[in-house]
Amino acid sequence: MNTSQKVVVVTGASQGIGAEVVKAFRKLDYRIVGTARSIKDSGDENILGIAGDIGDPTTAPRVISEAVARFGRVDTLVNNAGIYIGKPFTEHAAEDYAAVMNVNMAGFFHITQLAIAEMEKHSSGHVLTVTTSIDQVAISGVYSVLAAMSKGGLNAATKSLAIEYAKKGIRVNAVAPGNIKTPMHAPENHEALAAFQPIGRMGETNDIANAILFLDSAPFITGEILHVDGGQSAGR
Repeated sequence: MNTSQKVVVVTGASQGIGAEVVKAFRKLDYRIVGTARSIKDSGDENILGIAGDIGDPTTAPRVISEAVARFGRVDTLVNNAGIYIGKPFTEHAAEDYAAVMNVNMAGFFHITQLAIAEMEKHSSGHVLTVTTSIDQVAISGVYSVLAAMSKGGLNAATKSLAIEYAKKGIRVNAVAPGNIKTPMHAPENHEALAAFQPIGRMGETNDIANAILFLDSAPFITGEILHVDGGQSAGR
C-alpha cells in the first residue's frame, strides 16, 4: 500500500460544497474518502465513496476504518454535511429539531472523534468544519434558530478542540459561509439571498473550497473561524 499521498475524508461529498471540495483536493493529488447518503462511484481509484447517513452512529466507524484500510491514513477531515430547515421558531416540530441536530451535531461528533483518534497515532492532522456566519449576525426575516444553534455550536467546538489538541499536532479550524449557490437554494431565491451579502452576490462553491484549501495549507493557523460570506458577518 502506498501511504505517501495525503488522505482527506469529506462528509456530504455528493453535491454542492462537498463535491467541490472533493474536486479541489483531488487536483492537489490527495486521496479522497467521500461519504453521503447516496454517492456515485467516480471511477477514480483514488476516490473512495461510502454511502451512509452521517447522523447514524454506525456510519463514522465504517468511513474511518475503510479510509485506513484502503489508503493507510487520515490527514484531513472536512465536516461538510449539514441540513437547514427554515421556519418560524414556534412552528418547528420535534422532528425538525431532531433532524438538524442529528446531522449537524451528532454527525460531527461521531466522525470527528474517530478521525482525531486516528490522527493522534501520527501526531498530525487537520479537522475542518463548514459552519455558518448567521450564528453571530441574525438577519430579520431569515428563520435561522436551528442553524444558529447547531452550526454556532460547531464554531464553539472548533475553538475548544483546537486548544485541546494544539500540542498533539492536530489543528482544528472552520469555514463559515454566507449564502452559497448550492442545491439547497432554489434559483428563484438567488437574487433575494444575494442581497444579504454586502458584496452584492451569492458565493460560489469554489469560494468555500478555496478557503478550505487555504486553511489546510496553513500550519500556523488553528482555532480559526474563517468567514467566507461576502461581508455578512461584518455588518450591514
